[in-house]
Amino acid sequence: MADPLSCAAADLLPLLGGASNANATATAAAAFICSRFAAASEKLSDATYAIDSTYLLFSAYLVFAMQLGFAMLCAGSVRAKNTMNIMLTNVLDAAAGGLSYYLFGYAFAFGGPSNGFIGKHFFGLREFPSPTADYSFFLYQWAFAIAAAGITSGSIAERTQFVAYLIYSSFLTGFVYPIVSHWFWAGDGWAGAAKSSGKLLFNSGAIDFAGSGVVHMVGGIAGLWGALIEGPRIGRFDHSGRSVALRGHSASLVVLGTFLLWFGWYGFNPGSFLTIVKSYGTGSGAYYGQWSAIGRTAVTTTLAGSTAALTTLFSKRVLVGHWNVIDVCNGLLGGFAAITSGCAVVEPWAAIVCGFVAAWVLIGLNKLAERLKYDDPLEAAQLHGGCGAWGVLFTGLFATKDYVNEVYPGRPDRPYGLFMGGGGRLLAAQIVQILVIIGWVTATMAPLFLALQKLKLLRVSNEDETAGIDMTRHGGMAYIYHDEGDDYNNNNSNLPQFKMSRIEPGDTPTPEYNP
Repeated sequence: MADPLSCAAADLLPLLGGASNANATATAAAAFICSRFAAASEKLSDATYAIDSTYLLFSAYLVFAMQLGFAMLCAGSVRAKNTMNIMLTNVLDAAAGGLSYYLFGYAFAFGGPSNGFIGKHFFGLREFPSPTADYSFFLYQWAFAIAAAGITSGSIAERTQFVAYLIYSSFLTGFVYPIVSHWFWAGDGWAGAAKSSGKLLFNSGAIDFAGSGVVHMVGGIAGLWGALIEGPRIGRFDHSGRSVALRGHSASLVVLGTFLLWFGWYGFNPGSFLTIVKSYGTGSGAYYGQWSAIGRTAVTTTLAGSTAALTTLFSKRVLVGHWNVIDVCNGLLGGFAAITSGCAVVEPWAAIVCGFVAAWVLIGLNKLAERLKYDDPLEAAQLHGGCGAWGVLFTGLFATKDYVNEVYPGRPDRPYGLFMGGGGRLLAAQIVQILVIIGWVTATMAPLFLALQKLKLLRVSNEDETAGIDMTRHGGMAYIYHDEGDDYNNNNSNLPQFKMSRIEPGDTPTPEYNP
């Protein structure tokens, strides 16, 4: 479509009372008017770029703020004696991930033109910015990369050496995650729905709009292998194999972290549109454009998380008899992880279905993990890996035709959700995505964790784990606090100490109040 602000002097001459051979005055006037139109068009283009860049930067800041949410969630979910360790690993994820993504990760992910497997340009951001990407896009993608690393750190918390965090975090953000994001998000990736040229996978491509698979499954599967290879924490299962709860020390931090992650998810999902000033055509009305789709995406995100939280609340009340805030927070996050794939291409009512099923996926996987004696202090593999996989499948079932064509234009016959009448090709592409992510992360992260274990760089000693990694590896406790059941004395310390005990639900009925 032609630029509505473009003009030519020859077009204006008849309107100025002249002909094509009009006098010099009319010709000059026409040329001057057209120059003003050109200047206005240039200013409008500059404003569009500025608005879109500001929107993407703000979204990047929101996604980066999720690191604080991860830090608070992790800190509250571990015992007090390991608080400094887990907080430091979250700082490390951002810092080490920043350098590795700058040097290698971004190039592997978005260094086009390249092949379908891996990017090959922009190492160290050379020849950057380019016509296809600016610094705001780099910052946004870096925030996604370190989110994947943060997920993994939760699975192996309370028993992992600090050097292992440094190695795996750099490897994950600099190589493993970027390859997956290239496959599904880059314009020349082999499996993505946004592939700019060539044949799409099953004539559809896998739709993973904001990363249920690319981010959450990658982080969750990596954490799964780390936790499996390390084994459970000391005391997590007794000698007869029964599960023993090693509860985190602060529900307040867990709730704070959950709300921070909820807030950040509004940059994670709606921000994945990357731009906001985009019309979807005159047929939809002047009020409807990408800004409307962004709002709808925020709504679907909210509904999925809210539904998962309430489903978890009542389900756990029936199953165990408690109203447990920790379970509700994890259920909420499971709903968010699931809707992330299809948030832009499903109706709000479908997001409720997504959240409801995600809650039961998490509950079921936690039961399975307990039976298999798998220990994940933050349920990260179950939450991000399991609920993320469900979210990828959900998109293949519920993606609507109109929204798919809006978000991925240019191919009007593109398949959409099976349950919405779009056939099974999109669902087939989604299944392929799940399988290749599991295969790729397993092939890269499992050998890394095995090598670290062989070199005795993975797990801390039994003595250090029992005493607490804060005291043995980080020079002291985060605060003076003793977990219930810890054997302690202060014979060798002049510091004041106190012990905090948890109050657990009991069978004694609450006494009635008689005024």
